[in-house]
Amino acid sequence: MDSMTITPLRIVVMGTGPFAVPMFESLLRSPHAIVAVVTRPAHAPPGRRPPRNPMRDAAAAAGIGILDPERVNEPTVVASLAALRPDLFVVCDYGQILSPDLLTVPPFGGINLHGSLLPRHRGAAPVQWAIREGDALSGVSVIQMTPALDAGNVIVVRVTPVGPRETAAELEPRLAALGAGAVIEGVERLQAAVAATGSVAGVGLPQATTQATRAPRLTKADGIVDWAVPAVRIERLRRALDPWPRLTTVFTRGDGQTQRLVLEDLVVVPQAERSSLPVAAAPGTVLDTEGGRIVVACGEGTAIAIMRLVPEGRRSMSAAEFLRGSPLMPGTRLG
Repeated sequence: MDSMTITPLRIVVMGTGPFAVPMFESLLRSPHAIVAVVTRPAHAPPGRRPPRNPMRDAAAAAGIGILDPERVNEPTVVASLAALRPDLFVVCDYGQILSPDLLTVPPFGGINLHGSLLPRHRGAAPVQWAIREGDALSGVSVIQMTPALDAGNVIVVRVTPVGPRETAAELEPRLAALGAGAVIEGVERLQAAVAATGSVAGVGLPQATTQATRAPRLTKADGIVDWAVPAVRIERLRRALDPWPRLTTVFTRGDGQTQRLVLEDLVVVPQAERSSLPVAAAPGTVLDTEGGRIVVACGEGTAIAIMRLVPEGRRSMSAAEFLRGSPLMPGTRLG
């Protein structure tokens, strides 16, 4: 659809995290009118600042009105949103599921920008799970919203390769930038459907539910290394958990004190090189500390090299720097 023929829509944007900001800014530059931004409420313990809310900051900078209800589906909130006379909800990285009643407020319904190639990785952490599972390709999907989580018809898909060393911190902004254009295309397709048939019903392609996978939010516990896992999976997990919660392990020093280590960079040891290292060592055993790295035994006879780390209470440093002041020796057990 030619942008010159687009009838401007009244749009309510719902989002909280940084993934939604490029999409929001793209809509600001479009012919459409953003009549409000709905975001998560700010909460913090007494005496502390609430966590940063990138969408709140972006909306305030643009002079857009902000709503932050505790529960977006409450009747009073639904009535407040209906009073804005929106044509469409555009949702991304918001954090609440919209009820059927709320989704009937705008005549165009709602669309959602999701950071995966749906139906793969439905849930709150699709970018992290794509890296954790070793996906060669990732991307974004714009879907029609339904009360079911990330299950609506797919209207637009944009695909990108995942770099072999790419972290979640690097992949997420790339996907967010892809999503900015994908949302504009999705809105145009909805408008084209209404112009042709008078309805948005049937826009997009149904998801193959048998291929759906889950991508729940990760926790700090996910960042504790299980050395019995093969090295390639540990290396992927390290990249998936950057920047949060990060991958950690511990070791017990000679004085009996336990030290926590954040693992900032890991490299899988090639199998040909693994054959020259001790083969009977249990997973988590330090095999070698030469060459500016810490080689650790992993599951299924594999090994991984720690190249960079953050010792508890200290700064980020190379493995070589750490070893110069640490009693960590071959035979030490991590974890």
